[in-house]
Amino acid sequence: MKNIRVIVFMGLFIALEIVLTRFLSIQTPIVRIGFGFLPIALSGIMFGPMVGGVTAVLADLIRMAVFPNGFPYFPGYTLSAFLGGAIYGLLLYKKSVTVVRVGLAVLVIKLFVDLGLNTIWTSILQGKAILVILPTRMVSNAIMFPIQTLLIFVIWRALGIALQKQAVSRS
Repeated sequence: MKNIRVIVFMGLFIALEIVLTRFLSIQTPIVRIGFGFLPIALSGIMFGPMVGGVTAVLADLIRMAVFPNGFPYFPGYTLSAFLGGAIYGLLLYKKSVTVVRVGLAVLVIKLFVDLGLNTIWTSILQGKAILVILPTRMVSNAIMFPIQTLLIFVIWRALGIALQKQAVSRS
């Protein structure tokens, strides 16, 4: 994070995450389809697990400060955000970005972060049993898994190489 270009890209990805999550989400009766995962995934792919995780944490904190959602701040979700960004970096940084590899990263995040930790955090905040909220979350995550996998892969193929060149090129 000593490179000014990395910090600039982090700022760009943080702003994109906030805008995509807050303003460009599609709410259906079953699932909210948000696109905030895209800049976090790109951050992890381009700069590795630490930058991906820190980008996700900063986006989470800024979004909560600027656009509170009616729930009190809960640090568990910030931990989940870090883990999501870090997992993208661990599984995709400096590796060939294939549909299978992206799918594996999304699957790990869906199982351990979204269905695991975030279900626990939601249970704590809402005072509901995990088994009460888990079925709905399973359906939601099953719907989002292929959407996230394909979008990350397609966006990376379309923009990633150009972004990567900009991030590492010299002035």
